[in-house]
Amino acid sequence: MSKLMIRGGHKIEGELRVGGAKNSVLPILAATVLNGKVNIVHDIPKLSDVEVMIKILKAVGCGVKREGNTMIVDSSKLNNHKIPEELVREMRSSIVFLGAMLARCGETIMSYPGGCEIGPRPIDLHLKSLREMGAVIEEKHGFLICKSKGLKACEIQLDFPSVGATENIMLAAVFAQGTTTIRNAAREPEITDLQNFINAMGGKVSGAGSATIQIEGVKELHDVEHTIIPDRIVAGTYLIAAAMTKGEIILKNVIPEHIQSTIYKLKESGCRILYTQDSIKLVAPEKLHAIESTKTLPYPGFPTDMQSQIMALMTMSEGISIITENIFENRYKHAYELVRMGANIKIDGRVAIIKGVPKLTGATVAANDLRGGAALILAGLAAEGATIIENAKHIERGYDHIEEVLKIVGAEIYKL
Repeated sequence: MSKLMIRGGHKIEGELRVGGAKNSVLPILAATVLNGKVNIVHDIPKLSDVEVMIKILKAVGCGVKREGNTMIVDSSKLNNHKIPEELVREMRSSIVFLGAMLARCGETIMSYPGGCEIGPRPIDLHLKSLREMGAVIEEKHGFLICKSKGLKACEIQLDFPSVGATENIMLAAVFAQGTTTIRNAAREPEITDLQNFINAMGGKVSGAGSATIQIEGVKELHDVEHTIIPDRIVAGTYLIAAAMTKGEIILKNVIPEHIQSTIYKLKESGCRILYTQDSIKLVAPEKLHAIESTKTLPYPGFPTDMQSQIMALMTMSEGISIITENIFENRYKHAYELVRMGANIKIDGRVAIIKGVPKLTGATVAANDLRGGAALILAGLAAEGATIIENAKHIERGYDHIEEVLKIVGAEIYKL
């Protein structure tokens, strides 16, 4: 079980480059099975979740080669439609293989997906949508046995703008005869990145970034080369690191439009932020102000993946901040760990009330999920004394060697 140790009190100052987005990489790697040809994908971060995707691709017969941050996937020799149970249970995002494998093979077998324990994340929208397209899906002993004699284009109305369901439908519909329409589709930037990847290999997808996406079926796809968009959650995390330590940071390779909701909250807390087309500069205030109300919502609302980090920021603000978690009902485990460090947080169902304190104190805490772990790192950077974070393996799912990156900008952080 990996641990991190942080000695707080150092300002985060300097310049960092933000790498490719985890939430883009995973569905795009699943999409590489579609073309049966060579896929070259650039700016892939080194994450444990990416390693799981590589193992799945190899398990179904793909050739995978990594050269630095570039990955070459040759899916021409795909020869297995069963995805290993132990890999699926490691990571929830593996569910996107459902649509991709159905489109490519006409059948697949996989178990229910795992991942961080942040509350129920049912896949009923995924299954309902694929059934509407003509897939026959049986659920037996924790496995999904999926078959199709050719998926059919149709109109799908999502009850909720689920990112995973939107991605699965997009992948499944690539070869479906006719035009598939997704209404109330997820609008996240990562959906647009997946659209661009599919189109670069010869697919016909339009509308990503809006609530209506259309996929016109094609007969075949070709080789593709693509660069992943920057990770907006990693960018937001590093901005908060500078804000909490009264520092100053410049982030390169970012798309400010993708993190407007986070920028808005940081400005509300008193930070000064300047940005160009692909960079952001944050100058922290001497005293952080409370953020009156933060509500997590589907994009372009405030992302649930930034909720724990903004909570860490608010523990040291002047005044009372209120956070409402509308996406996942069990995403406040980090709050109890922050309290160990001296934070004043009360949880009432989906609402967290944070009363700012003058200082946090280092303690031994545990990361229970990916973003909660990031929040504990942020608190450790600003706290007095040493903080030890147990279960740091969760953090490796979404941050590429975060301890090495933070050292570049002045943090005293070590892997134990």
